[in-house]
Amino acid sequence: QAQLVESGGGLMQPGGSLRLSCATSGIMFDRYVMGWYRQAPGQERELVASVTNKGFTNYGDSVKGRFTISRDNGKNAVYLQMNSLRPDNTAVYYCNARHGWLSADYWSQGTQVTVSS
Repeated sequence: QAQLVESGGGLMQPGGSLRLSCATSGIMFDRYVMGWYRQAPGQERELVASVTNKGFTNYGDSVKGRFTISRDNGKNAVYLQMNSLRPDNTAVYYCNARHGWLSADYWSQGTQVTVSS
């Protein structure tokens, strides 16, 4: 069974850093595009960052230069390093695994990130 379990969310002051981790099981991890999405109250879910199985990355415009996505195919895990956090980064963050050929799309349970003084 596919399972995505994330950790690392919480409360951080503006300017601080957090690292989100997403551990996967039940999928052929190195065949999937991994991504991080977020959703703030009253907002649509949006892409934060993604990384392909070959290591190609894509970032939302608002996080370029501050956030970094990475994956460890040996550990079947994906990470999101968030630096220079701002209050408008406050949202529920989700880990996503997608395999186009299999039409597979799996999501984590979401974790709250709150940036506030």
